[in-house]
Amino acid sequence: MTQFVVLLRGINVGGHNKLPMKDLREILEALGYDSVQTYIQSGNAVLSAAARPDAAGIAAAIEKRFGFAPGVLVISAKQFRAVADANPYVDEAEEPKHLHISFLSQPAAPDMDALSSRKSATEQYTLTDDAFYLLAPDGIGRSKLAADVERLLGVEATGRNLNTVRKLLDMLA
Repeated sequence: MTQFVVLLRGINVGGHNKLPMKDLREILEALGYDSVQTYIQSGNAVLSAAARPDAAGIAAAIEKRFGFAPGVLVISAKQFRAVADANPYVDEAEEPKHLHISFLSQPAAPDMDALSSRKSATEQYTLTDDAFYLLAPDGIGRSKLAADVERLLGVEATGRNLNTVRKLLDMLA
């Protein structure tokens, strides 16, 4: 069995697309995944499976039960750890919630000028094939770049702050 991280996009935000984590665990277990654990209400799960979980199948099962299909990103434990280990701002992030890692569904080919134009003077970012790291010391909620990152990257992505990434790493241990 191999461990995977499943990240859902756009659930339990502003009262929309409500999906209790108890129900997410039930759905994932019904799909045949083992050792399912969830973390906070934003759609983070760690599970074990013989083969890579089917993101489309997970989204379809959620849609069947709840009437909406969230974006689903499935990341192997090995890849998740590699993205976390490659974090270029771990020493600069005095407050872990100010460091946001967006996991990418595929490598991006963004307009780097557009990314740079949205960045504030205090922000720093790094783009790799698997992730977009954004250090926003003034807060992610105030960041124009964070608000537009998925559109500017041109690929599906879902972000988690460093606290959440660390907790998911602990769950993988």
